[in-house]
Amino acid sequence: MTGQDTSAAPTAHGVPPATGRIRVEPEDFRVEEVLGFDPDGAGAHALLTVEKRGANTGWVAAQLAQAGGVAVRDVGFCGHKDRQAVTVQAFSVPVPLEESLDPIRAHTGAGYRVLDVARHGRKLRPGSHRANRFALRVREVQGDRERIDDCLQRIATHGVPNYFGPQRFGREGANLRRAREWSTGGGAPRDRAQRAFALSAARSHLFNAVLAARVRRGDWNVPLPGEAVILDGKRSFFAAPVVEPGTLERAAAMDVHPSGPLPGGDVIPVTGAALGVEGHALLGEAALVDLLVAQGLEHERRSLRLPVRECRWSFDGDDLLLAFTLPRGTFATAVLHELLADAWDAGEGGED
Repeated sequence: MTGQDTSAAPTAHGVPPATGRIRVEPEDFRVEEVLGFDPDGAGAHALLTVEKRGANTGWVAAQLAQAGGVAVRDVGFCGHKDRQAVTVQAFSVPVPLEESLDPIRAHTGAGYRVLDVARHGRKLRPGSHRANRFALRVREVQGDRERIDDCLQRIATHGVPNYFGPQRFGREGANLRRAREWSTGGGAPRDRAQRAFALSAARSHLFNAVLAARVRRGDWNVPLPGEAVILDGKRSFFAAPVVEPGTLERAAAMDVHPSGPLPGGDVIPVTGAALGVEGHALLGEAALVDLLVAQGLEHERRSLRLPVRECRWSFDGDDLLLAFTLPRGTFATAVLHELLADAWDAGEGGED
């Protein structure tokens, strides 16, 4: 976490076995959005597949809005993708039924190009995709190859702690620092976007604190009595006052996961041992929790475990080629954190 001691995010699979250079070139970090659905072929929106290189998602949305003659707020996308990368993601742009898609199909700009266009019936919303595929090149890797292979095998089999990555906290922790100042009477940031970033950083920090406590205990991937057990790839969960054998079997199969808090108002859905761990981990953080409640955020849950699917790797000389698929809203840096001793210094590596 940028701006914080990296010991606040303990690893689950031992000491990272390697070091290496990330993002030397944008092509070293490739991300492809997996929508999980096809365009419906009808409707007053164009669904665009866009490849961008070294470009900000919001900036591309603004360029597409200009090309389509619409307001930027009418352009939809599923999530912010990394800037220092090559990414393929979907955008939606309103196009009346009587108008051709050819002009926007042919549109291109500095740092991005339209790969495909189809009719679609609705605007894309944040989080409406299913997953992201990553293909990374880690350059000049140093470390014992056998230990690296062993670590990657454990990552592929057991997943990793689902930390929010360092970019969530802003440059040198600026977003979290604003949240702390706000929570102790320093006043809210004037800019609406900065307020949103500060609140997001506060929730992410509190979640990471609980997750770190569970990693240190060794039960980040095992439901505790009183757990709010979350379904894989979903936001829905069920209460487990007593952990039944069937729940443990489902957790071992990665069908369900332990969850941690995204604090806010409403009833906290954990009890017993799980509540005790969360309460202890958040001692001294009442001001941040109170801020989130006062700002009207509702209590939500997030999986403590991040499954790393379709994971494969090979070496190209001293470079490690690493590919995997992660659910939406998660961070590639959480995977690299287990493998590389300097992974948090990579900065970006996921989506908000």
